[in-house]
Amino acid sequence: MNVRLIEARELPEKISIDDVIDSIIHGDCLDVMRRLPSEIVDMVFFDPPYFLQLPKNKRLIRWYVKTVVESPEEHWDMFSSWEEYDRFITDVLREVRRLMKPDATIWAIGTYHNIYRIGKILQDLGFWILNDVIWFKTNPMPNWLNVRFTNATETLIWAVRDKGSKKYIFNHEYAREFSMRDFGSKISLNVWRIPISRGEERLKDENGKRLHPTQKPEELLRRIILVSTNPGDLILDPMSGTGTTGVVARRLRRHFIMIEREERYVRASLKRFHR
Repeated sequence: MNVRLIEARELPEKISIDDVIDSIIHGDCLDVMRRLPSEIVDMVFFDPPYFLQLPKNKRLIRWYVKTVVESPEEHWDMFSSWEEYDRFITDVLREVRRLMKPDATIWAIGTYHNIYRIGKILQDLGFWILNDVIWFKTNPMPNWLNVRFTNATETLIWAVRDKGSKKYIFNHEYAREFSMRDFGSKISLNVWRIPISRGEERLKDENGKRLHPTQKPEELLRRIILVSTNPGDLILDPMSGTGTTGVVARRLRRHFIMIEREERYVRASLKRFHR
């Protein structure tokens, strides 16, 4: 499977699947999705900005050793208000829903900062929520100030396009396998124990610092893809970051369309396919 890097500005006004399948598209996701035909994808991984609202120009410091912590916030995570953020998420999810086949599913991920708003927007647009799945990070960043709980989880919302969807894919044997591995349970639990990206998997910039603040671990995408798609299915990631979705999809013999606006992430994504 050859992975292509495509500039959105070079694509035609009406894009066909053949134009973009198994590719990384450098461009704005709304612009690209609006040009794609309806009902083409089998699954969507939706990993939007979290809108963390961190204090501007304030350094995060581990008080006990006086070292600076890398902030997880980037320019693409900044919005003027919740209203602007909600409009953005709504616009993207409306297009995502149009691109989904009738029995396709979507996985939306977030933290307490944004996941509840995303859940409401999903329901308002007509999606039907099947489950939430809790990603328990086995190696979270500690809360050094001891003023609140350490954030050791993220929440995934798993939903179908329509309430009446009955033929969506749920490979329950994989779900049970994950629960047995994590907890020794034969029941398909909605909690996954997975460490955050680290070691060679964690992409670094030219200065040796992490390239992306919220790079998702390959194991997380492996579980999502195995449990909710079959080989040959088409997966959409409209804000693909450093390309984990595509890397894992190709490994598992699924097709993908990834869209990313930031050029440094697009270039890093392409390199991952040639490791």
